[in-house]
Amino acid sequence: MPFQKVQPEKLSSAVTAQIEKLILRGILRPGERLPSERELSERMGVSRPSLREAVAELQDKGLLTTRAGAGIFVADVLGSAFSPALIRLFGRHDEAVFDYLSFRRDMEGLAAERAARYGTVSDLKVIQTVYDKMEAAHAKRNPADEALLDADFHLAIIEASHNVVMLHMMRSMYQLLREGVFYNRQVMFKQRATRQSLLEQHAAINVALQQRDPVAARAAVEAHLTFVEDSLARQRRSEANEEVARQRLDYEKSR
Repeated sequence: MPFQKVQPEKLSSAVTAQIEKLILRGILRPGERLPSERELSERMGVSRPSLREAVAELQDKGLLTTRAGAGIFVADVLGSAFSPALIRLFGRHDEAVFDYLSFRRDMEGLAAERAARYGTVSDLKVIQTVYDKMEAAHAKRNPADEALLDADFHLAIIEASHNVVMLHMMRSMYQLLREGVFYNRQVMFKQRATRQSLLEQHAAINVALQQRDPVAARAAVEAHLTFVEDSLARQRRSEANEEVARQRLDYEKSR
C-alpha cells in the first residue's frame, strides 16, 4: 500500500515555507532587509536555532543573502530575467523600446482587468494611495518622484491581479525601466502638456479600478500606453530633426 507514516514538520521547515510564500507573493521584495534575528524569531514564535536553520536553507536556495554587519536580505533576483548582454542590447536599440511598450500594453491591460475582478479592498486602497501620492508629486513638479510613483502605480495594479508569475516577470522589467534601459521617463514628464495628460490617464485607470470595471480598466491602461508610445515616437522624430538642423547650422557657420 502507498501509505507512509506522517512525520511532524520541523519548525525550521515551517519557517522556510512561510518566507518562501512571502517572497513568491511579492510581499517580501528583492533587496528588502528582514527584521533582526531576535525580532523575527519572536514574531514567528520559533527558537533562534530553528530560525537560523531556515535562513541557511533559504540562502542555499538563493532566496536570502546576508551582508556583514547589515543583516539578512531578500536576494536581488530581478536581474536574472535578462542577461547583461541582452540588457545592453535593449539599451542600444529603439526597436526594443517600442516592443517593450507593446508588451506592457498587452500584459498590463490583462493585469488591470484581473485587478478589477480579483483585487481585494486593501489592493484597491494601495492603488488609491499611490495615485494620491502621484497627484501630490505632480503639484510639486518633481519629475524624479513622478517617475518612481508612476512605476509604483503600475506595479500596484499588477500585484492586485494576484498572478505571481506576472508579478515577478513585470517587476524585473520595471527594474530595467527605472534604470533607464528602455527609455528615460523623466524626459517625458518635463513636458507640461504630457505631464498633465499622463496624470489624467492614471486618474482614469484608478477610477475604473475603484469602480471594479474590468473592461474600462483594461481600456484605460491600453489608451495610456498607446499615448506613451506615440509621445516617445514624436520625441525620437524631434531628436532626429534637431540633429539634422545642427548639422545644417554647423555647415552654414563653416562657409
